[in-house]
Amino acid sequence: MAHLLSSSCSLNISCPKTSLNSSKQNLSSFPTSLTLRTSIQPFKTLSLNKKNTPKPFSVNATTLQQDGTKTGSGSDQTSGEKPRPTRVMVIGGDGYCGWATSLHLSNKNYEVAIVDNLVRRHFDDQLGLDSLTPISSIHDRIRRWRSLTQKDINLYIGDVCDFEFLSEAFTSFKPDAVVHFGEQRSAPYSMIDRSRAIYTQQNNVLGTLNVLFAIKEFSEDCHLVKLGTMGEYGTPNIDIEEGYITITHNGRTDTLPYPKQASSFYHLSKVHDSNNIAFTSKAWGIRATDLNQGVVYGVRTDETEMHEELYNRFDYDGIFGTALNRFCVQAAVGHPLTVYGKGGQTRGYLDIRDTVQCVELAIANPAKRGEFRVFNQFTEQFSVNQLAALVTKAGEKLGIEVQTISVPNPRVEAEEHYYNAKHTKLIELGLEPHLLSDSLLDSLLNVAVQFKDRVDTKQIMPSVSWRKIGAKPKTVSA
Repeated sequence: MAHLLSSSCSLNISCPKTSLNSSKQNLSSFPTSLTLRTSIQPFKTLSLNKKNTPKPFSVNATTLQQDGTKTGSGSDQTSGEKPRPTRVMVIGGDGYCGWATSLHLSNKNYEVAIVDNLVRRHFDDQLGLDSLTPISSIHDRIRRWRSLTQKDINLYIGDVCDFEFLSEAFTSFKPDAVVHFGEQRSAPYSMIDRSRAIYTQQNNVLGTLNVLFAIKEFSEDCHLVKLGTMGEYGTPNIDIEEGYITITHNGRTDTLPYPKQASSFYHLSKVHDSNNIAFTSKAWGIRATDLNQGVVYGVRTDETEMHEELYNRFDYDGIFGTALNRFCVQAAVGHPLTVYGKGGQTRGYLDIRDTVQCVELAIANPAKRGEFRVFNQFTEQFSVNQLAALVTKAGEKLGIEVQTISVPNPRVEAEEHYYNAKHTKLIELGLEPHLLSDSLLDSLLNVAVQFKDRVDTKQIMPSVSWRKIGAKPKTVSA
């Protein structure tokens, strides 16, 4: 059974030895650091003998309100079918997008449960990386949130690839909606070596399948809000629609899923997820919204600014750091901005404050039974060269001299291309975007300057090559 722990009490967790062993076994399945001699067996937790199946290790960090009432943000009807959800499970709630989303939803009076195996922190230990901003433990984060707001966030520590653990979490919390951030989210990480490529696809695809089966078995009316990626589409020479495209071929017309052109093993895992969700929506009647998100920047939301123990992570390295965050850190420490290749690579971008807003809008306006919606989740489009120019200009205003260099592109991608992606559905639901203004760039640069003493300059340059990936386990240089 999952252990119940008040967020205000000490963390003396008592649990069966089998639970602790299960947790260690889960950690051992991740690609290890340095020697990385990992043998990944996708179905090693599957057992027909119930007695031999390890019990999952789970922690519930808070209790329900004493009166047993729900704390969600409303009970109005949506589409005449389903009351507005009040209980939201955030899988991957300790991560960059997940943590900000969990706080935002809790602040909006949803009852929130975080499900996380904390592996993102393990990746940092593996690769010698660290967030630019210091981040507290998940337990300290939740306790601090409780002390500031008197709002509880439930915590279940475990791996969604372990269906027994996930089943316990579902039956214990009984979510109305599930927000699924719980995937290995880095394209470079998935391209380091064979073991990381396999881990990425196993973790992402099997984890999502488990979530789909959990909804079917334990909460069939639950709405799945899944974080996809704009990278599923690639860079086609036509406009990118939101999930579907209507075509006429040989005199016949049909509306079909938009063609996918994934550019890494990570992006391919997201394509597989989308296909599995579309199928199960049709076959089982699952409610699902796929949020194909662009590149996220920024670190601050209204909630994370409330206390230093609520700070979100800020990745700047060549594996987990995204372009704008990396450029701001490079400018702060006097390193030239590293533009990959010609710099014409264009993508959709959005502020982390808009990520949490988009997720809330999707939850508050759930899909119908059997409906698989796709929203393109971004607010603006920029090329890498345009971002470098914006950071250079912002740096000048702060008295920082910023230079730009072109470095060999470690990726396999078009460096000059057409790019025009539609993104109207979330606007129609009420999204009010935070556009990339001069003041926001100043804020990002100031964060980078504030914590520049924490920057490891050895982590700035790209260290993973799409073309050089091999079967042999690789250690990324420290």
